[in-house]
Amino acid sequence: MKKVLVAGGGGFIGGHLIKRLKREGQWVRSVDLKHNEFSAEVADECVIGDLRDPAIARSVVEGIEDVYQLAADMGGAGYLFTGENDAAVMHNSAAINLNILDAGARAGVRKLFYSSSACVYPQRNQRDPNNPKCSEDSVYPADPDSEYGWEKLFSERLYFAYERNCGVEVRVARFHNIFGPEGTWTGGREKAPAAICRKVCAAADGDEIEVWGDGRQTRSFLYVDECVECVRRLMESSFSGPVNIGSETMVTIEELVRMVSDIAGKRVLIKYVPGPTGVRGRNSDNRLIREKLGWAPSDPLRTGLEVTYHWIAGAWAKASQGVVRTSV
Repeated sequence: MKKVLVAGGGGFIGGHLIKRLKREGQWVRSVDLKHNEFSAEVADECVIGDLRDPAIARSVVEGIEDVYQLAADMGGAGYLFTGENDAAVMHNSAAINLNILDAGARAGVRKLFYSSSACVYPQRNQRDPNNPKCSEDSVYPADPDSEYGWEKLFSERLYFAYERNCGVEVRVARFHNIFGPEGTWTGGREKAPAAICRKVCAAADGDEIEVWGDGRQTRSFLYVDECVECVRRLMESSFSGPVNIGSETMVTIEELVRMVSDIAGKRVLIKYVPGPTGVRGRNSDNRLIREKLGWAPSDPLRTGLEVTYHWIAGAWAKASQGVVRTSV
């Protein structure tokens, strides 16, 4: 039985990945600052610890063959693009990656997966919402749109340096807007699909909801199960990356709102308001993953949104009932 570590196992993608690894029969140790808020723990061992502490990193990699490094200080646009959290985002995430890599290499870890981000791509290639360029080879000359993106790009280089100098295998993937159930949906760190699902859920038929920007910015969104499938295929391949893990179905934010409101069976009006939006356009380029893995995500966006909306609607209803009971 292979022994693996999921760093960030208490988070959204980490929780889904652990379930997949357990179904495959692997022994899993999870480490995070917190337990998973939305799903029962299924890892064989759950460590609550801060990976910014080198001693914690050294302890959790002991006896481990493969590491999946998903831990980071991150969130949606409201957290990453205001500039208010830049120092924490860069320091915390860089410290985690430095510690995990050094501890893993010293402990004889065989292979490390690193979850980078589409935020590494240059701003200049994402100004046209209809024609963004996000092929893996377009990342240089570097000009990410946020300090989060700069840290991710630095850490990519860090992982490949360890591969060259320390003999450890790495796999690097650039995630593009992963969404699904059992993820953050309120509190300021949620991403666009979850925020929109929550707002539509809370709205009555004919109500108005607020959306940042003008609604014409574009993105692609990948359902979490397909993300996990890509991660596992990459990890078992001989390709180090970096490679995009995302959908090529690009939609405007207005189209995303309309799709969610249709799923909810509501007519929702949109009020566009100022707010952090990131680049004007972004879409995954999946040519390289098709070439290297012979596979790419293909599930319709709506299919994943239906599952996500109904999960958030259930979570919102429970939270609302809790507020009512508390106030009585």
